Amino acid sequence: MMSADLPLSNQRPAGARPLKRWRDYAFVGGLLLLFLAGLIGLAAATGWEQTRTELSRLSLWQFGILLVLSLGNYGLRGLRWHLFTRSLGLRTSLAQNFRHFLGGFAMSVTPGRIGELVRMRWLSRETGWAIERTAPLALVDRASDLGAMALLLGVSVSFGTGMMRGALPVTLLALGTAVLATRPVLLAAIVTAFYRLTGRLPRVFARLRHAARSLSTFTSGGVLATALALGLVGWAAEGYAFFLLLGWFGTDLGLARAMAIFLFATLAGGLTGSPGGVGGAEAAMIALLSMDGVPLEVSLTATAIIRVTTLWFAVAIGMVAFPIAERKSSKVGP
Repeated sequence: MMSADLPLSNQRPAGARPLKRWRDYAFVGGLLLLFLAGLIGLAAATGWEQTRTELSRLSLWQFGILLVLSLGNYGLRGLRWHLFTRSLGLRTSLAQNFRHFLGGFAMSVTPGRIGELVRMRWLSRETGWAIERTAPLALVDRASDLGAMALLLGVSVSFGTGMMRGALPVTLLALGTAVLATRPVLLAAIVTAFYRLTGRLPRVFARLRHAARSLSTFTSGGVLATALALGLVGWAAEGYAFFLLLGWFGTDLGLARAMAIFLFATLAGGLTGSPGGVGGAEAAMIALLSMDGVPLEVSLTATAIIRVTTLWFAVAIGMVAFPIAERKSSKVGP
């Protein structure tokens, strides 16, 4: 991924980009293997026969419904990305924006999802805009996700039976981060304060201040309200998928409780800083389900399936879209 201080040029060895791409793929593949190894270990601990019995309950059409609901989430968030790019003044097409958005999913399992900033590189190549001018897109997109998930979690916990320990601080932290990321003046002031504290990297901090002030583009005309609505429906679709999955396994926790567990685990996994929340999200989900009396073989199987049909399904789509976005942007770029 290119930083804002690097020129947008292709002055690199011919084999460097393919090599870096394969390194990215190897990293994602290694993380997937660790994920599978952890689940296999837990399955072995609970008993293969019990795990296999739970898996046999799920038919192909049910698995397909889970994927369709995840696609609904990706589609709505892709429309939100298109809304943001148009609001910023970019004249990229819907097809371009979906290509960039979906391609970025290939980097979802990088720490803090920072690899998804590759979308900025593609935009810079295809439009000629400097990365610091498009950087607010990544910030406001992530803030919209956090805001939507925090609101859904708060509502789900309110209507669900029982209060999950830690739900309130996670909700407030996610919501606070979302609010901060969409307040241009406040964010610019924080950047300025950090620069005065360190006195270093004036060019970098100047670009960060410019990017922070650019967020004002998204705070008018109902852009944030529309974006929030798209995010709410999108993430609710995946929460509903988890509710359906638990029901198919004979576990009825109620829609609000199931959605709260899914959202809390997803947010908590992200807060650990691990790539894609892998490890943290699964541990939180299994623990919360077990606390509700769900048998370990059921919580393990349900967690594995929902993570495969959400996170890893998105990564798979990203792996398909990534080389397409890279190739098309290279043809346009300098």
